[in-house]
Amino acid sequence: MTLTISFSDAELRRRASDVSCVLMRDPRHPGLYFRFTEDRPRGTWSLVVRKKWNRIGAYPDLSVKAVLAALPETRQRLATDPHASAALSPWATLGELLTWYSDRMSRDRHLSAKRKATAKSAIACHLIPRVGGLAFADVRHGTLDTQLMWPLQETLSLEFVRLIFALLVVACRQAHTLGMIPSNPMAGIKFSDFSKTKIKVKPARLRGVQVEALLGRLAEAMERRPAHAMLALMMLCHGSRVGETRMALWSHISLAERTWHLPAAHTKTRVEHTLPLTDQVCALLTRYRARQAATGYTGQYLFPARNGKGMTEGQAAAVFTQLGEGEWTSHDLRKLARTGWADLGIDFLIGEMLINHAMARTVQAYIHTTVEERKRVALEKWHAHLDAKGFAAIHGLEEGRNKDSSNTPEAAPDKGCAATTESTIGEDSK
Repeated sequence: MTLTISFSDAELRRRASDVSCVLMRDPRHPGLYFRFTEDRPRGTWSLVVRKKWNRIGAYPDLSVKAVLAALPETRQRLATDPHASAALSPWATLGELLTWYSDRMSRDRHLSAKRKATAKSAIACHLIPRVGGLAFADVRHGTLDTQLMWPLQETLSLEFVRLIFALLVVACRQAHTLGMIPSNPMAGIKFSDFSKTKIKVKPARLRGVQVEALLGRLAEAMERRPAHAMLALMMLCHGSRVGETRMALWSHISLAERTWHLPAAHTKTRVEHTLPLTDQVCALLTRYRARQAATGYTGQYLFPARNGKGMTEGQAAAVFTQLGEGEWTSHDLRKLARTGWADLGIDFLIGEMLINHAMARTVQAYIHTTVEERKRVALEKWHAHLDAKGFAAIHGLEEGRNKDSSNTPEAAPDKGCAATTESTIGEDSK
């Protein structure tokens, strides 16, 4: 049964204790209905137009005063477009929407910690201070240009300005998709409306002619700070990202199968990744593990911190600040590997799969048995090239023989490194 009442917040609070009161209307406002949910005193506002029930929003997020104030505009919108949304936003400003979106992102388990932190900082330090007070109706090209885009480009890189703008676009789109706001204030507004300048790709600061000098520097670092040099070498050898490399565990390394497994949780693409290990890298890992054991460390991390956990993002950044001496960064190692593969004639698709770039579903369905072998051949070619530049002196493997041991690694393709090392690493990483 529908009760007839006079809508007011006080009346709804009074009726909330009466379980027989479920659906109510006010004759002063035809078509407007209020229904209590099971979670009283919460309820739902609806507007019936042409026998269609259009959800306006939830109570008490939307008070009686807010609903009645917006009712004429809502009726007009639905009369003009029967397919339009009747939803009213519980927010009055863009800042409230952005606060909601920041909290939503922080609880998204599918996003990396780095991406969450970047988004939270961009929203809190740039978007909310500059446009947080704007009402949705005031979000226009001119306002955004004056308060956000033009001031930002004066002090920040255009690439970062685009990231901030993209966050605003996605936040508004998500809120509209979920019915949190009746219309998308950013609809039809593009980054190119504010700047026609093309964002250039950052030039690589390491080139092929510098490989020999680079390996010489890493060889010296291997004696003084083996973990720092090893982090750089693993990236140079495989083109891996610094984040997924620093988090590597010994349990991810299989010398028997000659593979390095990168879990989905560690990769930027959130897809698990497997890299073949060449004889050179197997020998390097064996020597490195022996050096760790000699210092008394038998834990699970390839790159442990002093607290016994893995190396943090900040610690990894400090490593490359020291190694690069301001001349190059960790990402330059990744670029150098990718460029080196291209120079050696390695197939483009194989290079993209090795470097773990995001790919279309059709490419992901590529025959894996063929791909894995071609990835291995590509890395063997790359590491042979590095050997000629000084890598051989670091890993200590010459013509199938490890300099530091009288044991000769298995030569068969399916065996790779010495089988005896596998049991040692396996036990230490349990």
